Amino acid sequence: MTEPCNIAAILPKMAAERGEQIAMRCPGSRGVNGFARYDLTLSYRQLEQRSNTIAAGLTRSGITRGTRTVVMVRPSPEFFLLMFALFKIGAVPVLVDPGIAKSALRQCLDEAAPDAFIGIPLAHVARRVLGWARSARIHVTVGKRGFWGGGRTLADLEWIGRNAEPQLAATEPDEIAAILFTSGSTGVPKGVVYRHRHFIAQIEMLRDAFGIEPGGVDLPTFPPFALFDPALGLTSIIPDMDPTRPAKADPRKLIDAIERFGVIQLFGSPALVDVLARHGGKLPAVRRVTSAGAPVPPEVVAKMRALLPEDAQLWTPYGATECLPVAVIEGRELQGTREATEHGAGTCVGRPVPPNEVRIIGIRDDAIAEWHDGLEVKPGQIGEITVAGPSTTDEYFRRPEATALAKIVEKLPLPRAGEGWGEGGGERIVHRMGDLGYFDPNGRLWFCGRKSHRVLTELGGLYTEQIEPVFNVHPDVWRSALVGVGEKGQQTPVLCLELQPGIKRDQHARIIGEVQKLGLGFVHTARIETFLVHPKFPVDIRHNAKIGREILARWAAKRLKGAL
Repeated sequence: MTEPCNIAAILPKMAAERGEQIAMRCPGSRGVNGFARYDLTLSYRQLEQRSNTIAAGLTRSGITRGTRTVVMVRPSPEFFLLMFALFKIGAVPVLVDPGIAKSALRQCLDEAAPDAFIGIPLAHVARRVLGWARSARIHVTVGKRGFWGGGRTLADLEWIGRNAEPQLAATEPDEIAAILFTSGSTGVPKGVVYRHRHFIAQIEMLRDAFGIEPGGVDLPTFPPFALFDPALGLTSIIPDMDPTRPAKADPRKLIDAIERFGVIQLFGSPALVDVLARHGGKLPAVRRVTSAGAPVPPEVVAKMRALLPEDAQLWTPYGATECLPVAVIEGRELQGTREATEHGAGTCVGRPVPPNEVRIIGIRDDAIAEWHDGLEVKPGQIGEITVAGPSTTDEYFRRPEATALAKIVEKLPLPRAGEGWGEGGGERIVHRMGDLGYFDPNGRLWFCGRKSHRVLTELGGLYTEQIEPVFNVHPDVWRSALVGVGEKGQQTPVLCLELQPGIKRDQHARIIGEVQKLGLGFVHTARIETFLVHPKFPVDIRHNAKIGREILARWAAKRLKGAL
């Protein structure tokens, strides 16, 4: 009998082979020093057994194969038990970033049209007061049930499902496994449809790309990534931090967890890696750091590498919710590209992760229904990055217009021996990343910025990742952001500056003058004549790293209008 295509199918094997190994530790009560005791644990045997019990309880409560189920539970043993239970029965978890604007969150839940809602008491209160997920007829409360009518509790489910046999639906590769909403940092959040084959492909690609072996200890500071750890045979240490505010994480708490439990690898956004790098504590046991979500500044890479053992690796994978991983580069090679980046070449994101096929097409904003060879640009030319591969998702949930703009159908030739993934004829989906870039002669992919963030002047286009690093080398500049003011094709390029903490207002004029001189050293940056200092850039909720350039553009337009 063929094993179901399901991320939870690994759990019975892990329970049999590594039953006593801790699958995850979560922060619990506080010790005398204020650090978490991490006294909430799940072994692989407990994860398997309790998720079976919960799965049976869910089924008997009406949540079954295909049931779209919102999950609003904080990172905790309950969150991971529920997620694996939902995967086991073939239900469809719906995950939305809790920190996005309340109006956007409600829109996401309305679009998902869930049949069930599982949440902590506060989430159920918001559901009642704000009208979230009105389509949901089944409610489960993780915690104590109250006036909000939260249906059964998780404890009820475990009682109902007690003594359950192993639960694992015979899910097919193309069945919907989950709906994961994007952060909305570059537009309205969209529900990315994940099929079971996408999760399985991601696990295999991540394991092979980074050489991950079972038995290691991981610190995943973005909770959904912790769902991969059991399938990779790792122990997860869920950090004592607000996952929606990585830039506010306490580095002392992170280092305490790393040292106490022998963490050998960690995943964090550039904002979190910067928190650790600025703190400066050595990490002698860590062998692998992975940072994704936005380009990692070269100086952060250098600082972080200095904290790691000489033979440790710092990886910066490139990808998106719709397609991950796409390409990857290690910190040593990235540092070797730093000078080119600071001279306006863009940010090198490395080589495509096999078996992805990454190609560059001409820049256009309209939909492309079908792939043809004429779409590709000449080698070395900047265009839009596209990806076809086993983890490439094929649609947004109930968003046909967005799907049409982001996906291209490619007809495949008849099978030929040795072609690997994609052989067999038929068709596949090519995802348009919405990012601009190019390949260098060494086969490395360079990221030049989001397509929607390009500034279109009378003299042509300017791209954020080719502009900003030139100015970010100034010691008083924390970060910069290129925005355009005016009609496309006639936009005025404006460079917004966020300065290092503690710099007084009377120093702004001096810094702007010095920054402007830096720009005169390169043809493309010399075209920028307008510089504005902003008190604190808006950033995305998920990684605290993607700059809200649309918001900055409106702010800059008001500033310039007021100056006239």
